[in-house]
Amino acid sequence: MGASTIDADALVASAPPSAGALFRWRVEQTPKKEAFRYPDATETWVSIDWTETRRRVDEYAAGLLAIGLKPEERVAISSNTRIEWILTDYAINCAGGATTTIYPNTQGKDFAHIVTDSGSVVLIAENAEQVAKLDESAEASAQVHHVVLFDGEGDGERVLSLAQLAERGRALLASDPGAVDRAIAAIGIDHLATLIYTSGTTGLPKGVELTHRCWVYQAVVLREMELISPSALQYLWLPLSHVFGKDLLTIQLGIGFSTAVDGRIDHIVSGLGEVHPNFMCGAPRIFEKVRAAVLLSSPQDGLKGRIARWAFAVGRASREYRLADKPLPVAMRLAYSIADRLVFSKLKDRVGGNVDFFVSGSAKLSSQVQAWFYSAGLMVVEGYGLTETGAVTCVNLPLPIRFGTVGPALVGTEVKIAEDGEILIKGPAVMRGYHNDPERTAEVLVDGWFHSGDIGKLDADGFLTITDRKKDLMKTSGGKYVAPAKVEGVIAASVPYVSQVVAVGDGRKYISALLTMDRDNLAKWAARHDMADRDYAEITQSPELRKTIERFMGAANGKLERWETVKRFAILPAELSVDDGGVTPNMKIRRKVVTEQYAEVVESLYDEEPVDSE
Repeated sequence: MGASTIDADALVASAPPSAGALFRWRVEQTPKKEAFRYPDATETWVSIDWTETRRRVDEYAAGLLAIGLKPEERVAISSNTRIEWILTDYAINCAGGATTTIYPNTQGKDFAHIVTDSGSVVLIAENAEQVAKLDESAEASAQVHHVVLFDGEGDGERVLSLAQLAERGRALLASDPGAVDRAIAAIGIDHLATLIYTSGTTGLPKGVELTHRCWVYQAVVLREMELISPSALQYLWLPLSHVFGKDLLTIQLGIGFSTAVDGRIDHIVSGLGEVHPNFMCGAPRIFEKVRAAVLLSSPQDGLKGRIARWAFAVGRASREYRLADKPLPVAMRLAYSIADRLVFSKLKDRVGGNVDFFVSGSAKLSSQVQAWFYSAGLMVVEGYGLTETGAVTCVNLPLPIRFGTVGPALVGTEVKIAEDGEILIKGPAVMRGYHNDPERTAEVLVDGWFHSGDIGKLDADGFLTITDRKKDLMKTSGGKYVAPAKVEGVIAASVPYVSQVVAVGDGRKYISALLTMDRDNLAKWAARHDMADRDYAEITQSPELRKTIERFMGAANGKLERWETVKRFAILPAELSVDDGGVTPNMKIRRKVVTEQYAEVVESLYDEEPVDSE
């Protein structure tokens, strides 16, 4: 169905009125169709249909009702992505509750704050490690009346295993078969469905209140836009504590595709090869890592190296025709067919062989990375959204794709650009507000428009381009504004060994960068340079590695404006982590924290300023 013919308001009005009701609707539509597959304890992929999914969800939902969950009460989930996360999340909404998502790597005061600020009364924990975080806070522990464990045994009283929760649910359903039905019926479209805490780059996390309207709207609109086929298979590894991953669970209910679930990041490539999905969503770093791994493992010399370079040259030449949906000239069509058979098909096989497209979100994707995949016949579609807007605000539909843009807004969502360049968003998926924080809510929600804090521009066809964060723009002492995200993106795409990049230079004469190295690629480099016996810190500080990085940095600078180029860089002796505060739980870099932690390193980059700085 064309976007211009979709009436979003009418769709929502006629749709099931809650996430729980939407789940039941999906089961009724396709009861015997595969819903999920997941690896069991023996690493064998197990498949369940929607009927079996409902049986498990109903038992867990009834179990939550049996332990006293009331309408809109919060149940926190702290776990890595796995099938149990999905089933219990559906169960919480079917029981009339609201899910509070917690990243499993959230620590200390942030963990306690999320539990207490959300008012969560039940904690669903992956293992004893997550329960220990709860026990560290007397206030949080006193507030939570039950704990449910995915892994491990419960005491049968306050702490329940998942099997014990299901047992309580079966007992309630035996005595009161309509308990879950009534719980679903009691919840409407404007009730609270989910609380997702955004870690931000400063201060304590703030809870974003997302109602059932947010999820139902996206599910039905994306179904009508026909972006994803109901017969498709998704590979899902994204953190479900993040709004992007959580949103995919509801979109699946609207469209009816199947999902292969495995949250182990180190299993992504092998998992793709085993299940052969049609699409996968991810953050830009995943696509950067795939590209870097291919580039570093490909022969640079000899016949194979020449063939690979020729193939990608053909791919680049074909892009303008393919992007315009024009037939390739005969000679180019023949050349591309050979390039595909010799080179591109091997890359496609590495990601399962059946991928129609990838979706990149949560941060800006480098157009260089996107173009590289497209040259090889793999489409990476970029989208845009925030936790506060329910993840999917814009999506660049597979055709026509426009590099560098995140596409037009979803039908029913409005996007406009303020005078200062800030992106403003209005629509059914926009949050109700920040939990327990009316002042901050009033700052970002003005006359129904959410002020995103992102800077962007709209073209004549409504395609949105993100340029940077409003508060992140740096200004050199020469008066030039620099978007650090642009600099960091170019470096990440150009230097295959890099894991994290922090651009610095606000108020300085020129731009510098702090770099960390990807451990896997660094190990390969070390093996080739007789340093395999050295540790990460020693390798990163070696003059040999610095020479390698300098060569790649030269290529990166060639893609930047003169005032954006990185004049100096430092390789840090350790990767930035959640534990040291350098990154948020969803792996966004805390620039201010990092520059403070490495203040001496930053200063050393400006001890002797280059003469060609500006």
